[in-house]
Amino acid sequence: MAKLDGKVAVVTGASSGIGEATAEALAAEGATVVAAARREERLQELTGRIEGSGGRVISVQCDVTDEEQAHELIQRAEQEFGRVDILVNNAGVMLLSKIEKGLSEQWRQMFDVNVLGLLYATDAAIQVMKRQGAGHIINISSVAGRKVRPTGGVYSGTKWAVNAISEGLRQELLEDNIRITVVEPGAVETELASHITDEEVVQEHKRRFGSIEIMQPEDIAGAITYAATQPERVSVNEILIRPTRQAN
Repeated sequence: MAKLDGKVAVVTGASSGIGEATAEALAAEGATVVAAARREERLQELTGRIEGSGGRVISVQCDVTDEEQAHELIQRAEQEFGRVDILVNNAGVMLLSKIEKGLSEQWRQMFDVNVLGLLYATDAAIQVMKRQGAGHIINISSVAGRKVRPTGGVYSGTKWAVNAISEGLRQELLEDNIRITVVEPGAVETELASHITDEEVVQEHKRRFGSIEIMQPEDIAGAITYAATQPERVSVNEILIRPTRQAN
């Protein structure tokens, strides 16, 4: 029997990177997966692979920055499968630049996705998890949630917020048997860096990580699966995970 048989897991940002790998990893452990993201075509490819491997999955097109859509995502999962055992808040953006450049639209986008989107989905999931008497919320933060570098001030601000929100949730939901895990990856081979518009930052990013072997999405999915498959008495609160050769 797989460790997550009978469990229902919702994964946001599932169309690529860590979210995609996590959806596949949780399905491989027996979970029924609700894969959510904006890009419907990519979700269809993912669901095809999971179903082809014998897994159970549905895809839901969802923009987590829309509170109504985020709530409907959780409601859809409960309606389809009767419960929501795991929520992986993975959707995120990393638009690095010096604050003095005034890229305020990018600031808003990062807070909308990384913080408010997480809160919208979590808010709805808590209600379901309380009714069923258990649950697990896994929030994807970053090394940037612990350390601040030049050009990363706003992004780090969103990830420090994720860490603070996660610890607040942990304390608030102890008596409801709802576990909280925050996962803080270092450099991972995903689309995140490709969205940076500041060319100076792009070059610095290549200089920092171009000579080391960075992590793959499957590495982070493995950490998430580890936390999700622990006995209910065990709450893995925090996982900091870096490439072996990443200094900070």
